[in-house]
Amino acid sequence: MHAVTLKAHFDGKKILLDEPFELEPNTKLIVTVLSKQKEADNEREAWALLSRKGLENAYGEDEIEYTIDMIKRPNPDYDKRR
Repeated sequence: MHAVTLKAHFDGKKILLDEPFELEPNTKLIVTVLSKQKEADNEREAWALLSRKGLENAYGEDEIEYTIDMIKRPNPDYDKRR
């Protein structure tokens, strides 16, 4: 049998598949426990804060505003429609 990813949940006593799937008795399984939503939200928020601080450090209030005429050598592969 090839590997298949199935969604499931724990009801407090057993792991239950969220959708029907035919399994033979004694089929070997690997179970991955996902972090709780609150923990995932906290981690996402921490990464967003770190990113924001990095951007603030890179683009400060006194950052020079570069104009097109300041380019010394244009990139011929640059797509102007983007």
